Amino acid sequence: MAINKDLRLFLVDDDIFCLNLYQQFLTKLGAENISCYTGGKDCIDHLIERPHIIFLDYNMDEMNGLDVLQAIKAFDKDIAVVFISGQEQVDIAVNALKHGAFDYIVKSKITPELLSDTINRITATLNIEVKPAKKSFLGKLGLARS
Repeated sequence: MAINKDLRLFLVDDDIFCLNLYQQFLTKLGAENISCYTGGKDCIDHLIERPHIIFLDYNMDEMNGLDVLQAIKAFDKDIAVVFISGQEQVDIAVNALKHGAFDYIVKSKITPELLSDTINRITATLNIEVKPAKKSFLGKLGLARS
């Protein structure tokens, strides 16, 4: 059930409780490279970090998830995006998938196992090659800040 610790994951949700919960689930699964953002613009501003997978809330105040998805796909069509929403509306899920989302998960159904299964399906389907992050000079000396 463990996932590759070098997988670069972004979590984007304006609900801090959900953001922390998902981060705890992923950490429990072995993920070590998780970045959390409370808004779509922050996520977009950090795409240069080249995440492999982004878990993206559909309903956010600042920017809606579809707009963020389109910006992500314009930056790099190979980044896998999984929508997370409190809404169980089929039309929203279909629209998200039509715009390039890999999957759509309802918040009330999220478990560590579901996240693990989703990540494993993404890495198998998209043949994501995960290389260990290169350590900075200070990191190699053990002086980098966490």
